[in-house]
Amino acid sequence: MINIGVLALQGAVREHVQAIEANDVNVVIVKKVEQLEDIDGLVFPGGESTTMRRLINKYGFYEPLKDFGKNGKPIFGTCAGAILMAKELVGHAEPHIALMDMKVERNAFGRQRESFEALLKVKGIGDDVQGVFIRAPIIVEVGKDVEVLAEYEGEIVAARQGPFLACSYHPELTDDVRMHQYFVNMVRNIVVPT
Repeated sequence: MINIGVLALQGAVREHVQAIEANDVNVVIVKKVEQLEDIDGLVFPGGESTTMRRLINKYGFYEPLKDFGKNGKPIFGTCAGAILMAKELVGHAEPHIALMDMKVERNAFGRQRESFEALLKVKGIGDDVQGVFIRAPIIVEVGKDVEVLAEYEGEIVAARQGPFLACSYHPELTDDVRMHQYFVNMVRNIVVPT
C-alpha cells in the first residue's frame, strides 16, 4: 500500500486526510521532517501561505520539502498549497518552495466575503467538479511544461507539471474525492509504474 502524507503545520488537514483515505491508501499526518522519508506523495493543504511558510521555516521543513520535490516525489497543493509550489508570486520578490513553473497571484478572487463555489471542467477528471474558492489564488501564467487542467472564467485554477499538481480551490471541502483520486493515481504510477 502506498503512503501519502498531509503536511500538518496549518490548514485543512483533517479534510484532506478523509478525502485521501476514501481512495484506499495509507495516510500519514506529517508533523516531523523525518516522516517525509516514509511517504510516497505529499499534500500541501489550503490555509494561509505566509503562516505556513513561517512554520515550514520554524520546524526545519524548508530544505527537506524542496528535496522531496527535487527527488520527483508527487506533491499536491491546494489554495495556499499552490502558492507554496509556485516559482513566482505576483508582488513578492521571493517564492516559497518553488517547485512548479507557474506564476500565482494570492487572494486574486477577493477576500473571505467574496468566497464562492463553482462547477469546473477538470481535464482527466470530469466537467462537474465542485470547486470551493476561499481567498483563492489565480495561476496567472504557466511554463511550457505545465499542463492546464482547469479554468474558471478564463483564469487558470488547476495545473500539473510532472509529479506536481496544484489547484486554486479546496477539493477537500466537498464530498467529491476525484481530485484526490487523480493525485493518488499520480503517486501510484510513479511508485508502481504501469
